[in-house]
Amino acid sequence: MNIGFWMCAVLVPCFGIMALVFGIGKEKTAILISGFNTLSKEEQSRYDRGHMARDMRNTCLVWTIVMLLGAVGAWLISGYSAIIAYAVWIVLLFKEVHLDARKAFSKYLLP
Repeated sequence: MNIGFWMCAVLVPCFGIMALVFGIGKEKTAILISGFNTLSKEEQSRYDRGHMARDMRNTCLVWTIVMLLGAVGAWLISGYSAIIAYAVWIVLLFKEVHLDARKAFSKYLLP
């Protein structure tokens, strides 16, 4: 087995556990989302925490699958599969990153 396999395989359980935490904890785990915990309690109450937790769970599951495919590809095909998996993961990660917390959570505002 090569280093690419291990680089991806290490992240599979990490992302899987994060998905499990967001899945089990539901709206209570919204506080774990970066940027949301910096908002005031009054502001936090204006957002749909359940929807936020579901989206974060789904995001972590997608990351888990990407890294799992990268690990399997690195094991069976080539170590370059790990590089591809990391490239895909970085694109997905930066799609989720926002500099302004209010803008990042605007789709979760309650009516």
